[in-house]
Amino acid sequence: MPAAKPSPDAQRARAAYYDRIGEHHMTPLWEVLHALVPPLPSPRAQATMWRYAQLRERVLEAGRLISAQEAERRVLILENPGLRGQSCITQTLYAGLQLILPGEVAPAHRHTQSALRLVLDGEGAYTAVDGERTTMRRGDFIVTPAWTWHDHGNLGDQPVVWLDGLDIPIVRFFDAGFSEKSDQSTQQPLRPEGDALARYGANMIPVDYAPKPADPSRVFVYPFERTRASLQAIAQGTPDVHHGFKLRYVNPATGASPMPTIGALAQWLPCGFETKPLRSTDGTVVVCLEGGGEVKVGDVTWRFQENDIFVVPSWQALQLRADRDALLFSFSDRPVQQATGLWREQRL
Repeated sequence: MPAAKPSPDAQRARAAYYDRIGEHHMTPLWEVLHALVPPLPSPRAQATMWRYAQLRERVLEAGRLISAQEAERRVLILENPGLRGQSCITQTLYAGLQLILPGEVAPAHRHTQSALRLVLDGEGAYTAVDGERTTMRRGDFIVTPAWTWHDHGNLGDQPVVWLDGLDIPIVRFFDAGFSEKSDQSTQQPLRPEGDALARYGANMIPVDYAPKPADPSRVFVYPFERTRASLQAIAQGTPDVHHGFKLRYVNPATGASPMPTIGALAQWLPCGFETKPLRSTDGTVVVCLEGGGEVKVGDVTWRFQENDIFVVPSWQALQLRADRDALLFSFSDRPVQQATGLWREQRL
């Protein structure tokens, strides 16, 4: 039963009281409790779609206006319309489209923010992480753990575009951001390409390696060809009614997420398959790597195709239908929510 509305005299007395306690930097909880402790999540992030076919020319135009070295990172941020001005795609995550042209180098630096790369367009680029390069191929999921040196270069003859995903808003919330530029634009190779994958990604680890559960993965590239092969293999079975066929990327040495703040998943939807609605508390960024279909987020419905990107805000129902075999990549802050006991999912 709602409380009776206070009389005008009571309202004036309370307002005067609030003014007095405000001089002591205090405010009454009862005036804001409903917003601080809501009955359900009420995200400011909005369900949003970015169509890559419409964005590609805008990304290439940036390459004609500023160099990769001058920009340090030539990126167009994907700003959620509900969070404009905050460089956020969800409340806790940042995303942007990065471009590197033939012959360019994005100089080496490091920072406390963890990052992922998902290659969308072009060939010939590489990423180097702490002295090891990996060739960037379409669909590859590449990890740059916090405080690791990294640079990018393009040794090919075509522009390369990838999606960046970082935990910038999380680090900003904790006021824990640090960064450092290297004296060298390009790292000197310390190990041959593929070394980390061989040491840590083949169901073996070095004999003296003892990672802690929250340590980031030493495997920093998850090749798309392996992801696709795994999904196609399990797709011979019966799909989950809410997920189709869905796998979670892990640190092979611990089974935890590759990064402690960002989780990533890959999903296969056979042609004609339609998922049942599902909602969870982790606001999620989804990228279509193959195929196409229709997505419904809350009350909003879109068509999607290859390289399109869309956001599913916290606690909004997601439903997918594949018009042709579809492979989706997604990332979210689920590891943080699970570590703090906050993550919740509802299968509708």
